[in-house]
Amino acid sequence: MTEQTTTPPAPTGEIRDAITRQASLGALLEEVKTAYNDARAEAHALLEAQYKTTGTSKIDAVLPDGTKVGSISRQGGERAAQVIDDEAFAAWVRDTYPTEFEVEMIPMRLETRVRPGFAAKVLAEATAAGTARYVDEETAEVHDVPGVEIRPALAATHRMTYTRRSKASALTGRELVAQAWRRGELAAHVLPALAPEQG
Repeated sequence: MTEQTTTPPAPTGEIRDAITRQASLGALLEEVKTAYNDARAEAHALLEAQYKTTGTSKIDAVLPDGTKVGSISRQGGERAAQVIDDEAFAAWVRDTYPTEFEVEMIPMRLETRVRPGFAAKVLAEATAAGTARYVDEETAEVHDVPGVEIRPALAATHRMTYTRRSKASALTGRELVAQAWRRGELAAHVLPALAPEQG
């Protein structure tokens, strides 16, 4: 006995509309994501260059008509102590704090290392001090720690903040951007690929 196959019902107008919306928004989302990532990278590079030249760390975001919709602020990167020369650091610990230096017997060889907890403690103190130094808790002796440097740990970033509703403006910065988009004031400048064709 052969199985009978049934033809699925044709999609209703409601389903077709939902699928069309998903397909359209998905295609537009890819375009917007790409354009946003490009704009963000360009803005970051230009803002970093300006910061190095003038020290400016905050700039307003304005629409073509001059309306402020937000501001972008530089978030400084973080610096942290890092071991850059394992041998020099290990030798210092071995000679200065022998109890924090471990020797482990592995078949056919000996392996030595700084106790991880002590290494973390030294690096945390150096990071807090902003210099590769460690103060002995018992003797108060200050040690310059060899093999350790303060280096960038997190790169600087920029944070966009949109304006809020106020007495001067009943709309938020995001709403002002949406309004300008609907009026056709942004498409050619911000997303040329999605701008209406000029007839």
